Amino acid sequence: MHILITGANGYVGQRLAPVLVELGHRITCCVRSRQRFNTSHLPAGVNIIETDFSPDSPQVQFPEDIDVAYFLIHSMREGPSFEAAEQQAATKFQQLTENTRCQQIIYLSGIVNADQLSRHLSSRLAVEKILRVGKVPITVLRAGIVVGSGSSSFEIIRDLVEKLPIMIAPKWVNTKCQPIGIRNVIGFLTGILLLKETFNQDYDIGGPTVLTYKQMLLQFAEVRGLKRHIITVPVMTPRLSSYWLYFVASTSYPLAVNLVDSMKVDVVCRPNDLAQRLGIILLTYKEAVSLAFQKIEQQEVISSWKDAFSASNANPQIIRNIEVPVFGCFKDIKRRSITGDDQAVLQKIWNIGGNTGWYYGNALWKIRGLLDKAFGGVGLRRGRTSRLSISSGDALDFWRVLVADKTNKRLLLFAEMKLPGEAWLEFQIVQENNQYCLMQTATFRPKGIWGRLYWYCVLPFHYFIFNGMINALLKP
Repeated sequence: MHILITGANGYVGQRLAPVLVELGHRITCCVRSRQRFNTSHLPAGVNIIETDFSPDSPQVQFPEDIDVAYFLIHSMREGPSFEAAEQQAATKFQQLTENTRCQQIIYLSGIVNADQLSRHLSSRLAVEKILRVGKVPITVLRAGIVVGSGSSSFEIIRDLVEKLPIMIAPKWVNTKCQPIGIRNVIGFLTGILLLKETFNQDYDIGGPTVLTYKQMLLQFAEVRGLKRHIITVPVMTPRLSSYWLYFVASTSYPLAVNLVDSMKVDVVCRPNDLAQRLGIILLTYKEAVSLAFQKIEQQEVISSWKDAFSASNANPQIIRNIEVPVFGCFKDIKRRSITGDDQAVLQKIWNIGGNTGWYYGNALWKIRGLLDKAFGGVGLRRGRTSRLSISSGDALDFWRVLVADKTNKRLLLFAEMKLPGEAWLEFQIVQENNQYCLMQTATFRPKGIWGRLYWYCVLPFHYFIFNGMINALLKP
């Protein structure tokens, strides 16, 4: 059958698409940016529609012959508009679906059984209501905490457990939830395809056990072979809780606010027999965590929440700016001849960041990351999704990958750190007079007088860091 996936570049969408292909389905993927959509795990020539479903996005049409459409668009951005953005996207999606032969809409929502819901969960419920208005039958799957390599809950809990032997935690660690492994989520999403008995129904999906966040943290520690102690205090306000989560975990402050808001709400499933009907064996929380680490150790992490623009509160439109500006900019350009193997140098460039570091002055990079965190930035702790590969759109420490073109030997990064301006860092291997050269260019476009003062203040550090980095890249 022909299946359309919105949010195909998201955490769930990237994992769902290859499974549907393996099942023999033809897929159309809707993504915000074609440039940052990694199709390496999909067949050649997969149909791609570029749209963000906003009122200002260009007019698009869905293929008329789609059978099922997945709505996987979610937002965790802070501010008064993220609910409106989700509802506008749902309205446009519903209207586009009406003009096709679609027989079923599948929406992955959140568990909304508590008396008082967070903004995030209230928005999910509002989207459900919009999607139910149309003529196409809808099946809603409501999930709470999704556990898998690269998921937001997994990575945040990993940060907390692996960095803090003793945690002074807010009282929301006693909130109840019913975590579910990403493998089971994909099983539910594929199992209900054109299953008519699920049309116009909603189902809560979760693992076999209800846990508190405290129990999740401690069980995560058990899987990792760590001893951890958690002390709960009632005096931490939502604001203090958000700061606590922001400084410890790899998340932006606006996202931490929304996460804390949601973590105050119990997310426990209503009983249903959907798993039994679909033949799904539910993974325990510890089993899901163990499977996640197997994927990490095997370098098979397909998608990560850190790569989402909402994780850093960045503007998604920056991915289109693959040309570095020329006018009104300061530049630090380094050029070195490559006397050895140019492919070895290219591979070192492709391994940069994360656990590898930046080849020179790593202590200074870490200090810059701490300063960025102190001023509300993303800091240096996002790392990279894969140690072996890198793609356009990936998060890379406090940079965003704009171009990762290994064929043309070019890597372009855009800074997501807090700056009085905009910054780019570019590596490119070029051939001049039968000799390969490495070009390393740092570009800064200042905003006002503070931007110019910033550039001149950091210029002495740049001299040592950028010289040291390019020299280290050339070492065998």
